[in-house]
Amino acid sequence: MIEIRYTAWDGSQKLRLDADKVFEKLAEYLSYTDDVRQAMDWMTRQGMDFDGTRVAGLEEFLEQLRQELRQRYREFNLKEALSEMEQRLQDLVERERRTLERLGAERPGGKPRMEEKLRGLQRMPRRLSEAIRKLESHEFEDPQARADFDELLKEYENIRDLESFRERNQHLFHGPKSLDYQQSLELMREMERMKQLEQDLMSGNFDHISIDDLRELLGQQAEQDFQNLRQVLLLLEQGGYMVQKGEHMALSPKGVRRIGQLALRDIYQGLLKDRGGAHPTDHRGITEIRPDETKRYSFGDPLNLNLVATLKHALARRPGVPLRLEPGDFEVYENDYASSSSTVLCLDMSWSMSWEGRFAAAKKVAMAMETLIRAKFPRDFFSIVGFFTRAVELKLKDLPEASWNMGDPFTNLQDGLRLACDLLGRHPSRNQHIIVITDGQPTAYFLNKRLYCEWPLSFGGISMRAAQETLKEVERATRKGITINTFMLDDSPSLRAFVEKMTQINRGRALYTRPDHLGEYLLVDYLSKRRKKV
Repeated sequence: MIEIRYTAWDGSQKLRLDADKVFEKLAEYLSYTDDVRQAMDWMTRQGMDFDGTRVAGLEEFLEQLRQELRQRYREFNLKEALSEMEQRLQDLVERERRTLERLGAERPGGKPRMEEKLRGLQRMPRRLSEAIRKLESHEFEDPQARADFDELLKEYENIRDLESFRERNQHLFHGPKSLDYQQSLELMREMERMKQLEQDLMSGNFDHISIDDLRELLGQQAEQDFQNLRQVLLLLEQGGYMVQKGEHMALSPKGVRRIGQLALRDIYQGLLKDRGGAHPTDHRGITEIRPDETKRYSFGDPLNLNLVATLKHALARRPGVPLRLEPGDFEVYENDYASSSSTVLCLDMSWSMSWEGRFAAAKKVAMAMETLIRAKFPRDFFSIVGFFTRAVELKLKDLPEASWNMGDPFTNLQDGLRLACDLLGRHPSRNQHIIVITDGQPTAYFLNKRLYCEWPLSFGGISMRAAQETLKEVERATRKGITINTFMLDDSPSLRAFVEKMTQINRGRALYTRPDHLGEYLLVDYLSKRRKKV
């Protein structure tokens, strides 16, 4: 008999998570930044929710810690922190003074020496630690005063530290309860641990954060919550999503692929419901025999005979030899018809793409498309080109941390199209496409291998020479049979006018969309291959 016992959650039970759920949370933060370390920092600081279970972040621990600090400020004061030690010093100095006066009266010859010592005692510094330090050089005449001073001297380091602590923080402690010397020392040490813990939590360095201090200062629940947070980070590495690179964590190849899968899921949940290899087309391309499925032959089918089944049909119709085959006996294998496609996504990485979340949306779409094509159309070629003042090919492993380029803020679509055409030329196909995601007209171009950059003639205007050279590149791509489809993230008249000229030359499609709808439009458009301007 199996017995199951349920108990209320009290925080001491181990949080049950898996690496996939944790990585999905990291992917959410990555959609807001191009830096994996920054995304992890946000996640660990803000905390996470998993199916109703809260994993506290560092900011929550900091808030708990600061509440404890504020509670001590409201409860205690340090007015009497050194009173006990000051009284002990005053008592031993008074004892020594009386002895010096007595010895001066009893020994006339030694009176000048005793008077000099008395003057030294009268010129004691007001600061307790400085007075103790000065008395170290004093030759005591009273044995009891000397013994009392030796005991006081043992507390010198604590007294000095407490003096400094009180000077720095006395204005903060305004509570009704006055602490004595020992209590003040304990408070000082506790506050020092709190301040150190605060610095470690703020730095986010988990190796330096003391579990013992966390438990003793914030309680058992805080310790358990912190262990849960560490477990979350450990799962990312154990799950193979993160790898250690130097002093920092970075996405592994598995993590990069998973980012694309999550992006695809978020953008268009139904994309993968269709059967694999289904590019809609009116023309048959490469065929693949499906040995697990057969059918009776129909006129026009490829004659990929299932010989055994065909002979059985002939024998069933007319037993005996010689066999007489008829068209109705033919059993053929089913075929998959597929068309291959080569696509390059040209991603605008100029400075203006940082506005309104444009680049984050475009990057998410790029990763989703790569995942879609790899899973659904494995024969297709797909590459990504980023263009700013010049163009570069973006590898998948670098894409999650790619960002718009502030150092090269111009828009060189001409170079992006040139590089895209070069990549398509290395992967020939009957269906060649360039997809452009941009939010502005060209402002840079190459002429005779020399780079030129030019600002628009006016705000919202157009850079005439850059536009002309880019349209020449569009013409070259058109002559190669490459279709250019453009997705605009800005609806300024100058950009619309430029893109319209591109579509007139290339007969591709053009669509204006907002960043939050870019993924749906682009991926659906890629699948449907509509032959019209939207």
